[in-house]
Amino acid sequence: MDNPVRWLRRVLVAALAGGVVAGLGLMLPEERPHKVVRPPAAGPQAQAQALTAVSSGVPVALPQLAALVAQQERRVRAQPQDARAWAVLGRAYAERGRRAADPEDFPRAERALRTSLRAQAANSEALEGMAALALARRDFPAAKEYGEQALKAAPNRWTAYPPLIDAYTGLGDYKAARTALDSLLELHTGAAARTVVMARASAVYQDRGWREDAVAQLTDAAAAAGTPAERAACMTGLGQLAWDRGDPQDALRHFEAAVRLDPDQPAAQAGRGRALAALGRTEVAFAAYRAALARHPSPRDAFELGELYEARGMAGPAREQYERVKALVRREVVAGVDEDLLIGRFEADHGNPQEAVARLRAEWQRQPGTEVADALGWALHRAGDDKEALTYAQAATDTSKGGVRSALYTFHRALIEQNLDLPAPSRRHLQEALRINPYFSPLRAPAAVAALRTLGDIPDEPPPGQAP
Repeated sequence: MDNPVRWLRRVLVAALAGGVVAGLGLMLPEERPHKVVRPPAAGPQAQAQALTAVSSGVPVALPQLAALVAQQERRVRAQPQDARAWAVLGRAYAERGRRAADPEDFPRAERALRTSLRAQAANSEALEGMAALALARRDFPAAKEYGEQALKAAPNRWTAYPPLIDAYTGLGDYKAARTALDSLLELHTGAAARTVVMARASAVYQDRGWREDAVAQLTDAAAAAGTPAERAACMTGLGQLAWDRGDPQDALRHFEAAVRLDPDQPAAQAGRGRALAALGRTEVAFAAYRAALARHPSPRDAFELGELYEARGMAGPAREQYERVKALVRREVVAGVDEDLLIGRFEADHGNPQEAVARLRAEWQRQPGTEVADALGWALHRAGDDKEALTYAQAATDTSKGGVRSALYTFHRALIEQNLDLPAPSRRHLQEALRINPYFSPLRAPAAVAALRTLGDIPDEPPPGQAP
């Protein structure tokens, strides 16, 4: 299997030789036509709603996004010095790229947003767009920088806070995320802000371990949502919360509701596959993942499907998905997406753990979030350095400083402790992982059960892959 670090290096060298990377932010919309199916014509009211939603960070249906992009492209051609038109176009590109898992939209977004900033320096709408784009590219330091600049430019503008909260969370700074949320909640926001504000509150409450409050916030947000796309985003979040607490049946109910409301909810499509697999409906789960990838070719979803195939003993289809992961990651890296975390995870379990450690150490230095701590600790374990691995595993599972209770992170810590001949904490953390979510991974959950049996403990939970 070709090494992801080497194949990404070759991709970037080839891209630089062809002038692709150098010109990512310099392409006019007409120079790189986006291959989309033209949406039905949207009336003035629908266009106005989409414009308001994109400017506020509210979820928008993909057909409305496509119509808004077309509208704003016409506007900037007619008025090339219109800073706000360029900012809205950039936000729409970024959101469309995120929703459709199409990273080719990200360079377009960057060009539009930088054009807006050239037309009007330090305008908050473009700075917020740059923060949103950085989040879509998993560049949390840049998202923090642009978010703070946006807040400085317009201290009372509520839309600066949601991307800033996400940036702080991505950097593992849960205290700053909570402070930003408190400031947001103190502002007098209108009805358009309600779903966005409650969704961010739910995420912060989940990080604090307040699961009931997190569910309540998202439930209220779904009730207050003004469009199917908004409600679908809330239902997707509720499905994820149900999954995280080990309730695949409830998760499936919410994911399916989200897909009915908006078939272009990528996380809901993949969530259906995850929940169906946990309920033992493997063939339907395969179909759900394939449908999700057909609409939204996400490397993370391809990775999940590959591991599900591997867990079911289907080596050939698993290899195909892992090759697909590599191809999708190439595409994302060329578009400026930081995929070091995903590559590190892939290498740790399916490639060269030493390469994973090197990549994840650099990622930890740049953006030391909880996800990176867990991935680096696991990579070190896979590379044979359990002593250092434990320090990162402890950081990833230290909920006293914020951060979710994760079955996967807890399992990783347990196996590191087992290798260090620490049976008592290993047993405790294996039991905890299976209490949090006995279905957390088609590969790792059975390994947790097997490890407990080795320690002389058989868990009371049903085997992963069977309905509770």
